[in-house]
Amino acid sequence: MQFRLGTRGSALALVQARMTRDALCAAHGWSPDRVEIVPIRTTGDRVQDRALADIGGKALWTKELDRALLDGAVDACVHSMKDVETIRPAAIAIAAMLPRADVRDRLIGAAAIGDLRHGAVVGSSSPRRRAQLLRMRPDLRIVLFRGNVGTRLAKLAAGEVDATLLAAAGLDRLDHGDIGHALPTDVMLPAPAQGAVGIEVRAADVGAQALVAAIDHRETSLCVLAERALLAGLGGDCHTPVAAMASLAGETLRLRAELLAEDGSAHVEGSIEGIAGDDCGRELAADLLGRAPPAIRRLFAPPPQP
Repeated sequence: MQFRLGTRGSALALVQARMTRDALCAAHGWSPDRVEIVPIRTTGDRVQDRALADIGGKALWTKELDRALLDGAVDACVHSMKDVETIRPAAIAIAAMLPRADVRDRLIGAAAIGDLRHGAVVGSSSPRRRAQLLRMRPDLRIVLFRGNVGTRLAKLAAGEVDATLLAAAGLDRLDHGDIGHALPTDVMLPAPAQGAVGIEVRAADVGAQALVAAIDHRETSLCVLAERALLAGLGGDCHTPVAAMASLAGETLRLRAELLAEDGSAHVEGSIEGIAGDDCGRELAADLLGRAPPAIRRLFAPPPQP
């Protein structure tokens, strides 16, 4: 009997699905043909001319995969965790995460942000990257830039923009590790869960949970879950510019985060340390919201209760 892995059909998603298949085979002594990779086309893949935040947010990457999983068409789904909504259906459980890759962003088109010409045009669909860039360089013009990695690189090569930013993890997984210049995390803090691949199963499927749990990378899971807890505590959505990164030393978890106004004109940052598994994410979210200026707080604070 085959174990069926649902995935988006992009080149990067298929690479990540094959990584998951290989990990499952190694953990359980399976042959590769024991795992079937099932590509599923998502709304996010079909709609490329608008910002995700304007047409439904991160659910555009997951709803078709969720439906296939809950309908029993697949046994598990592989996701870039950066693209998974913070609040998930109760019937779906995150069963494992693969070892995290490089969390940094890569700048393509210049060696450093300071090297961009005055008024340079930078392509990005990320509210976080837009706000961080404008905070450092208010003169830049940020334009919508969607599509897969190949599409974005082709647009850059055609001169549609002067530069763009892409996740180092995706470039590395697609064998583009020689493209662009990695930005230190103290220059550009990454998105929560950037570089992490997660596998979800039906919460009631105990067998699938056990099979997938065998490939879980504990450090990655603890760090990403802390970053996702921060997002939950903020009550933001995909319109809201937020950056976060957790690290683990022994059992001590350190979480850094930054909230920004959409135009980069205001920001608040902070960090927290605690024991891995504690609710550091929500604690830091409360601290940041408590110190944030109104321009930021209105984006992130949960709506008032009726």
